[in-house]
Amino acid sequence: MLDEQIYTLALTRIPGLGLIGSYNLMRTMGSASAIFQNRKDLKELVPGISDKLIKALDCPQAINEAEQELQFAEKNQIQCITLNEVAYPSRLRECEDAPLALFYRGNTSLDLPRTISIVGTRHATAYGENLCQNFVRDLAELCPDVLIISGLAYGIDIQAHRAALQYGFSTIGVLAHGLDRIYPAAHRKTAIAMMSQGGLLTEFMSGTNPDRQNFIRRNRIVAGMSDATIIVESANKGGALITADLAESYHRDCFAFPGRTSDIYSKGCNELIKKNQASLLLSAEDFVHAMGWNVSAHKPKEAIQRELFLDLSEEEKKIVDRLQEQPDGVHVNMIVVDTNIPINRMSALLFELEMKGVVKALAGGIYRLIE
Repeated sequence: MLDEQIYTLALTRIPGLGLIGSYNLMRTMGSASAIFQNRKDLKELVPGISDKLIKALDCPQAINEAEQELQFAEKNQIQCITLNEVAYPSRLRECEDAPLALFYRGNTSLDLPRTISIVGTRHATAYGENLCQNFVRDLAELCPDVLIISGLAYGIDIQAHRAALQYGFSTIGVLAHGLDRIYPAAHRKTAIAMMSQGGLLTEFMSGTNPDRQNFIRRNRIVAGMSDATIIVESANKGGALITADLAESYHRDCFAFPGRTSDIYSKGCNELIKKNQASLLLSAEDFVHAMGWNVSAHKPKEAIQRELFLDLSEEEKKIVDRLQEQPDGVHVNMIVVDTNIPINRMSALLFELEMKGVVKALAGGIYRLIE
């Protein structure tokens, strides 16, 4: 395991390789360890690989940097989680641009059954801050076991983290730099509190500066780890809208609070709703209902007998068994997590089950068994 972590981190340090090139090599060779341990034979093992790339992989500096980073992580109680490890967040793993490795310091599972991101402008108004505070407060009454993710930035992000801490939610801050610092420094107290009620997560090694392009990369983790992204306030341009676009590309739900047409920091949310890129959100009750997370308010129905479905595959049976546990419906992302079936495969299986008359698709990515 240690070798795989070292070689995975080393891959991220190879000049000119990039994420796509790393993925292609790992798909062919099976692991990062195999890439480096068989470097001299890659010409025969990887069709079309260039001599330039093979030469680039001969990079002792990359190995040294990886080893030093793992030493830093161990010293500072930081977990290094590589793509193929069980602890890697399964929702994020399904995204085609998922990081090869993550660094995490905290005490909460990254794979809780219900996970949302709350993001918005750095220039939050009193209206936006109140929306965020009240939404989290009401969500705690309706559905208290949700992991709340944001970016520890000024404005809506830090408001979401602080509200989560106040109302008993676990909360994860995704950073645009290494775990050797807290940025912005003004949020250090909140970040420390989060490490005992959630945690801090990043793909960046220590010593990485919070440069502009890193925040865009950070946003894909925020969106990719979440069942749904909620935009509280946003102008016509900004990181929150980038996160919304990413959530849509990952086939995740996206919601936005509306605002007055004259308000600068509601224009982005209003536009998302207008273009049907985000569902209109007015309350926590609306959200929980849309996600199918309010099943605790109902008595469980008697399990539906499925002996008649003799032609179900093993994967289809897994899905049916999961849906029987919540007859009112389950969100597709929760089915993915609980059955460990990839999202692209899940879509095809659910379609087949619909054709067989076994399941019904509801609004908001919810599926339930047909009685």
